[in-house]
Amino acid sequence: MKGRYLSLAASGAALCLTAVTLTGCGALGGLTGDNEVTLRVVAADYGDNPQNSSAAYWKDLAAGFEKANPGTKVEVSVYSWSEVDAKVAEMVKAGKAPDIAQIGAYADYAAADKLYSTAELLSVKTEADFLGPLADAGKVKQVQYGMPFVASTRLLFYNEKLLADAGVIGKDAKGWQPKSWADLEAAAKKLKAAGVPTPFALPLGREEAQAETMMWMLAGGGGYTDNEEQYSIDSADNVKALEFLRDKMVGQGLTGPVEPGKLDRQAAFEAFTKGEVGMLNGHPTLLKQAEAKGVKYGMVPLPTATGSEEPSMGVADWVMAFKNGHREQSGKFLDFLYQPKNVSAFTEKYDLLPATTSGYQAKQAASAGNAPQLKPFLTALPGSRLYPVGKKSWAGVSEDIKQNIGKTVQPGGQPAKVLEEIATAARAADPR
Repeated sequence: MKGRYLSLAASGAALCLTAVTLTGCGALGGLTGDNEVTLRVVAADYGDNPQNSSAAYWKDLAAGFEKANPGTKVEVSVYSWSEVDAKVAEMVKAGKAPDIAQIGAYADYAAADKLYSTAELLSVKTEADFLGPLADAGKVKQVQYGMPFVASTRLLFYNEKLLADAGVIGKDAKGWQPKSWADLEAAAKKLKAAGVPTPFALPLGREEAQAETMMWMLAGGGGYTDNEEQYSIDSADNVKALEFLRDKMVGQGLTGPVEPGKLDRQAAFEAFTKGEVGMLNGHPTLLKQAEAKGVKYGMVPLPTATGSEEPSMGVADWVMAFKNGHREQSGKFLDFLYQPKNVSAFTEKYDLLPATTSGYQAKQAASAGNAPQLKPFLTALPGSRLYPVGKKSWAGVSEDIKQNIGKTVQPGGQPAKVLEEIATAARAADPR
């Protein structure tokens, strides 16, 4: 087994072009009255339009916390996933780190001794409620700094009508079980012949290129790290995965009119909900988006290169608290954030998977009742593999992938060369 796996059932992406600030009264960053404190929080947006922006959730959460904790105000800034990590990095570099950040990586800040540990922040009950594998993934040198916020797994979505019209599946739209990449290529060719604008959407744009890349690497028998958790980004399996995408998918015109390196995840989701995409990799957020537009879809695991079984990808997003002198207030806010009702409110709104045992059990019950569409994602969680988030270098490596991976699959692209460059920089930033 390679990399970090989830041994229990456990593990976004959205677009909001401007930051939304939610605030109680008071000045930035410190005391606003005799003993009043303002907590500054930065969070990512999981909504796909202004109407379902995460800003509404944080506004209600902040109001509830302030009511229960007189003397502490909460100011939240919500940014799109394409910019939130960079925004926090800028704040930290400028010496103005937020008190709490909900972003994609934590280890670099932990290694720089900028974060409180969970033991310094949380009640015993809250700390014990995290799903074990996710809590472990939040540790650096056996100390937990990263608090998993939400999780997701990924499945291959397909438009049942488009595949049926193209003759990929029967008119009853049942029973498609692609096993290998050759099956995907064959299906995409039929979709192209039927006039589908984008047979297979391949979003390798900045929003989530590191995730799409990892899915294909895993399905090809590779991954970002080896058995010893050392970077293996330039492995032969990874090179072959990108060569398949370059030659068989992009090279044959099966990925649509937008260059993969310029296609973001949410744009691909929106095209799918408009009936313009035959197949794409997606997470649970796509469920509601597709259903709202009346798109009939199916979901299967992403086929592997040869048809042999390979691990799927699990993703967790992270919460961390910076050492700004507000440890007690930050801890109280985090205990409030992780109350079961607040966890459920967020995961239900965006069809994501909870990172807590209590939330996961509630989601399991829902999947057996009024939310059966989540069952495949829950089923995919055991054995899922996470990003190497415990490495302090991961934030920088992820950014390198976002900037450069798209060009590997364009005609004339050089996967081996680009992956070697990314791997060399990654190893230099994370020596043994």
